[in-house]
Amino acid sequence: MNTPRLKIDFVSDVSCPWCAIGLGGLEQALRRLDGQVAADISFQPFELNPAMGAEGQDIGEHLTEKYGSTPEQQAQIRGTIAARGAEVGFSFNPAGRGRIWNTFDAHRLLHWAAEEGAPGRQHALKKALMAACHTRSEAMGHHDVLLACVREAGLDEARAQAILASDEFAQDVREREQFYLSHGIHAVPAVIVNDRHLISGGQPAAAYEQALRQIAAGQVE
Repeated sequence: MNTPRLKIDFVSDVSCPWCAIGLGGLEQALRRLDGQVAADISFQPFELNPAMGAEGQDIGEHLTEKYGSTPEQQAQIRGTIAARGAEVGFSFNPAGRGRIWNTFDAHRLLHWAAEEGAPGRQHALKKALMAACHTRSEAMGHHDVLLACVREAGLDEARAQAILASDEFAQDVREREQFYLSHGIHAVPAVIVNDRHLISGGQPAAAYEQALRQIAAGQVE
């Protein structure tokens, strides 16, 4: 019997901690399903803070403004996020991200990696960007940080530098963002399987595994 092949669009933002948790859970689920389900993952853009300035903003100040949360609540949420990250093998900086940054350039590079990179390079870049943001609390709006992630992912740094110095792929990213917004995606991560099935939020591996099994079973009935 042929192994069911799933098309997975992982809609997320680099600066979203629950997206890092969700990706780790999805990866664990796919490892458990190895040999039973095959998957092609594409990373699609979503900006939590598209109007964020180039200088960024203190994360505590930002969360208080956006959600009305107190420093104590934020510390509690950081603890929850760290624990959930550990479950899926992702390490969060205990002190948090420090600042929130504009991630549009990161999304342009991810789009480029999908368009021109070898198979698996976009996934590698996504992982590198998430580690830079959440594990090392680096300045995700700074091009030197983005280029270090490009190197880590095994992509062409000179090409990436040229992209960052231009507006290349800007329109493509905006169109993809608008596509998902217009289809009702207003929170991330959003995992869309075969253009039909939506799994919302940073789920544990077991939840992804169950959902993917059910979707794959429907393909072979």
